[in-house]
Amino acid sequence: MTEEAFRLAQRAAAEVLEWAKGDPPAVCVVLGSGWLPAAETLGTTRDERPTEGLAGFPRPTVAGHHGALRRLDVDGTSVLVLVGRVHLYEGRTEAEVVHGVRTAVLAGCQVVVLTNAAGSLVREWGPGTAVALRDHLNLTGGSPLTGGPPPAPYGSRFVDLSAAYAPRLRAVVRAVDPDVREGVYAALRGPNYETPAEIRMLRGLGADLVGMSTALEAIAARHLGAEVLGLSLVTNLAAGVATEPLDHAEVLAAGQAAAPALGRLLRGVITRL
Repeated sequence: MTEEAFRLAQRAAAEVLEWAKGDPPAVCVVLGSGWLPAAETLGTTRDERPTEGLAGFPRPTVAGHHGALRRLDVDGTSVLVLVGRVHLYEGRTEAEVVHGVRTAVLAGCQVVVLTNAAGSLVREWGPGTAVALRDHLNLTGGSPLTGGPPPAPYGSRFVDLSAAYAPRLRAVVRAVDPDVREGVYAALRGPNYETPAEIRMLRGLGADLVGMSTALEAIAARHLGAEVLGLSLVTNLAAGVATEPLDHAEVLAAGQAAAPALGRLLRGVITRL
């Protein structure tokens, strides 16, 4: 399965480069729930196409995740935006979840920015708070490197994650906005939100944020040698911290409200790379 996944990503990368007329993107931005409004102000759109028809790309089924690729010019930097992602809870495999990121790196992206919507375990980090990921807890029960060894020239399946989220990129975030917090993201399989008891467990494990994405993509990108930046938008307080029921509409509304600030943050980071 591993070799087939890499071959599919190679094919998709070739198709992306053909669509991009041979102009390789330097940065990939994966848009999580609620982040699309921020991307609308990120830079000049050069082209956009649906992911349907590209080798190996599954169709997203979650509101707010559009299956599309967008090519942007951000102050002279060529950026490939994945407008939406797929998740394990949609019945997808680990290889399908990371396929877009693998494709982007094989098409030339050496920096991958993974954005997401997250629940906050920190009461002071309310909706609208932006957090740069310092680390993650992969509690999905899966890995994109499971299976046979990767084919040449992709090296060993045993990737070092001691600096999964690049200190250099986190320093860039602080230079753009010194008020951005840093935290640890716990990735669970979903799609149900967590119970209060599970949130107490996650807090004991050192998590500040919880969500249903990002960790597998970070592993896949690091395995291929790309630098990774993780950015979470707090869209709700987690169960047991929040006093109101949780729902996905709240996630999208928080993204809309925070869009101007998030767009400025993303653009500021990309222009400093």
